[in-house]
Amino acid sequence: MSNLMIEPLAPEQIRSAFPLIREALPGLDLSGWLRFARQTAGARRAGRAGIIAARRMNRPYPCGLFCYRVDQDVEQGRVLIAEHFVAVDLLEPAAVLAALVAELDKLGPRLGCNAVRSIVHGTAVEISGGLARAGHTAAGTLLFKPLLGATPA
Repeated sequence: MSNLMIEPLAPEQIRSAFPLIREALPGLDLSGWLRFARQTAGARRAGRAGIIAARRMNRPYPCGLFCYRVDQDVEQGRVLIAEHFVAVDLLEPAAVLAALVAELDKLGPRLGCNAVRSIVHGTAVEISGGLARAGHTAAGTLLFKPLLGATPA
């Protein structure tokens, strides 16, 4: 893990992160990713939302990422919401995930959050397992229903 850099996704890395995010969201097209990433990682949203990326030192391309936003919860106060976890590495994907999850524990307090809510979409067992090993537990069930006639942003 020592040769991993964990940092906010830089604007010049947004395009190179597209193959990564497609691992989590296979139906996402490039224009949708660019629009989302630019809005999410934009300076005006700093402190409220962003994308954290992992990359190997001396390598320009990210090998992992997650998206986050800060939300207000009636019970917990400020909560860090993290989702769309991706960790792709030929040798040590678990180390990439562990580094990303460790960043959650640092990012939450920096943003004034009292808790972290991690959302794992689909059946990404390796992501759920990595979060569980870091102390995350099931806190409920997230259900989803697309609305008729609605188009994705």
